[in-house]
Amino acid sequence: MACHQRSTSLPSLPHPAESNVEQDLQTLKAHVSSPSATIDTICDGLRRLGDLYGCVEAMMCLPSNQAVTQQRKMAEEELDRSLALIDLCNAVQESLVELKTTVQELRLVLKRGDDAAVQLKIESFVRLAKKAHKPLKKTTSKGTAEGCRVVRVMAEARETVVYLLESMLRLLPKQIDGPSASKWSLISNRFQKRKVACEERQLQALEHGMGDLGDGVELLFRRLIQSRVALLNILSS
Repeated sequence: MACHQRSTSLPSLPHPAESNVEQDLQTLKAHVSSPSATIDTICDGLRRLGDLYGCVEAMMCLPSNQAVTQQRKMAEEELDRSLALIDLCNAVQESLVELKTTVQELRLVLKRGDDAAVQLKIESFVRLAKKAHKPLKKTTSKGTAEGCRVVRVMAEARETVVYLLESMLRLLPKQIDGPSASKWSLISNRFQKRKVACEERQLQALEHGMGDLGDGVELLFRRLIQSRVALLNILSS
């Protein structure tokens, strides 16, 4: 009996899966914030974040997290924020489709040697990327230090989603509109087939990367819906 009383007075330790999720979220943010981050880095981050949301779902089923029903208000608030996050991912998906189409059009005008059209498409790409960034500013990404562990982890995961999408949309304009943006323009340079072929290959790689980003955001979108459904089931049980 004494052992039983002593054991109940000790603070409960987090399940190993829970500790890993929290640590992995922090590692992921550091991973994508690196100055050397690339489209491949962001794609990998989206995939890993989707996997982590699968772990969050598993956490909800742990006996230690059944307390979520006892903190219904905080859980419901997180539920509302998760819906806003799903809408955000959907908006980003649509923006990525537009951006990919612009890259495809840029490849065509580059082949034709239409200098003015090349510049216009570059400006269009940058403008679309900046436009896609606006909804992120309206999304509440701040986590919470309160509530049961699973709610706190969900809040931190939500914050990581916004952070990752922000990193992606900041990175994309740099693929064309960086310090070496002039390399895409033929306005002040003689038309050189070798130069155009090199630029066309780079744009093809960017187009492929845009497709990978779209797939990553779509995967995350599905994971967010699954996570929201899991939380809804817990609150309705």
